[in-house]
Amino acid sequence: MTVPVEVRVQAAVLRAIAGPAVRRDGQVLSLDAQLLLRLQRISGTTLVHRSGQVAPSRSGVELGRHLVGGPRIEPVAVRELLIPAPHGEVPATLYTPETAEQPSGLLVFFHGGGWVIGSRAGYDNTARFFARHAGVRVLSVEYRLAPEHVFPAAVDDALAAFGHAHEHAADLGVDPDRIAVGGDSAGGNLAAVVAQQTVAAGGPSPAFQLLCYPATDASRWRRSRELFADGYYLTSDGMDWFGDHYAPPGIDRTDPRISPLLTEDLTGLPPAYIATAGFDPLRDEGEAYAERLREAGVRVALSRQPDLIHGYISYLGIGHRFREATAEAAGALRLALS
Repeated sequence: MTVPVEVRVQAAVLRAIAGPAVRRDGQVLSLDAQLLLRLQRISGTTLVHRSGQVAPSRSGVELGRHLVGGPRIEPVAVRELLIPAPHGEVPATLYTPETAEQPSGLLVFFHGGGWVIGSRAGYDNTARFFARHAGVRVLSVEYRLAPEHVFPAAVDDALAAFGHAHEHAADLGVDPDRIAVGGDSAGGNLAAVVAQQTVAAGGPSPAFQLLCYPATDASRWRRSRELFADGYYLTSDGMDWFGDHYAPPGIDRTDPRISPLLTEDLTGLPPAYIATAGFDPLRDEGEAYAERLREAGVRVALSRQPDLIHGYISYLGIGHRFREATAEAAGALRLALS
């Protein structure tokens, strides 16, 4: 098949902007990811604001995700909810795609951001993407953030959200036997913890786990954190910043509700799709969690996206590679809840 001249010219121009191909650990960074990183460096965009302050870090990431999230995905109906919790109420947004069954499956979704930044508004298009491409409803949860609310506030809110979804499944138009939990990064951590805690409690538990580059062990470094410590958006210093806000001194980071990889018994957990990114400090701990689940007899699909960086489910408006990887996750969710 002959590639059209205009496509080859465009690729050459984009490569000239991005620079020479980046190769590390036997992987080649995708052109889309390299362009995004190049533009971030030119604009001075960082995940954690250079001041180290929380407020500008939050506003910066919200602006950035608005710019790279792509056009709003429609048609998807949206309804705002307030979930009762011991401390008060947890805001959430319910997304219903045009193709949703009645009742349908549901993804209870927790956004990323190191438990410190990020919001359901910043993940609006990601939630819409999963709803549309998986054909399920999505409940996107605004859990409390650190440092205003340190561990275990986010865990408590995540558990309250899942419990509410199961108890009020009929009101949400959802089949209570087809409720999944999912999220990316810190949100993937919360989803894994909800699955563990609900199974251990012997009550209703998720039917499936959708874990995108999850944080699973805050107690130690792994090789990927050293390999990709800087230059790939999420940095090692940034990970320290997030961890110090969420679990400040005095909090045991080996607690399985922070480090689900360290849970002694993983038997009986729901099936999982775990995606990792090749150029991500969190890569190896996500893959270690998949291996531990397999050893415990849990059905796991592990998918490393070797050419991508952390955060890729938020970059739906950049090129095609990020959408392709996110579509794979949506396909896994569709299959699991069908």
